[in-house]
Amino acid sequence: MLRKILLGCGILSSLLYVADDILAGASWRGYDFTAQAFSDYSAIGAPTRPLILLVSPIYSALVIAFGAGVWWSAGRRWSRRLIGALLVVYALVSWAWPQFFPIHLNVAEATSSDTMHIVLTVVTVLSWVLILGFGAAAFGSRFRWYSIGTLLTVLVFGALTGVIAGASQSAMTESAPWLGVAERINIYSFMLWGIVLAIGLLRAREAAAARHEEEPTPIPRAVVR
Repeated sequence: MLRKILLGCGILSSLLYVADDILAGASWRGYDFTAQAFSDYSAIGAPTRPLILLVSPIYSALVIAFGAGVWWSAGRRWSRRLIGALLVVYALVSWAWPQFFPIHLNVAEATSSDTMHIVLTVVTVLSWVLILGFGAAAFGSRFRWYSIGTLLTVLVFGALTGVIAGASQSAMTESAPWLGVAERINIYSFMLWGIVLAIGLLRAREAAAARHEEEPTPIPRAVVR
């Protein structure tokens, strides 16, 4: 039961992230989902920062629990254990950047906090790439191809997000058309992958339990004698 709860946290964490995005965007008058990044929610001066600071630790705790569930379900498969460990790393980074390294809105020059935010964003994407890469190697063929497809999506739209953000900074404009769309495709593709992984591990656990119940219980030798 505990393992099921831990794996279920993978589903809850992704759903919480989506709900947080929708709620924060709806509560910020004038926020543009298509042109603004998720990081803007936790920025210094953003009206949604208190909400993000409240939800972020909960989300990270759920991802850590999910990582523990993946590790527990891995058995002796080192590649699956690495997925669980990397999920914990990603969760800690997701907790750290809004708390300690938020970006600043309407500031001409980047601060040290803005720079560290970019560094942690790179660490986040790198952890996703490693998680998806090990996911492609650790499971069956269908999930392997799904993981590869998700990995390509993360790489393509992550690069596109960087290009759009860089172009808007070079043009010295606050508007970045399609930045929000590209970033959310990038993020939600990984969130969906996590849900699929959690469901797959839960089903595998249930199938293993069902097979165990169907196997006849061996009769002790003392009874046979």
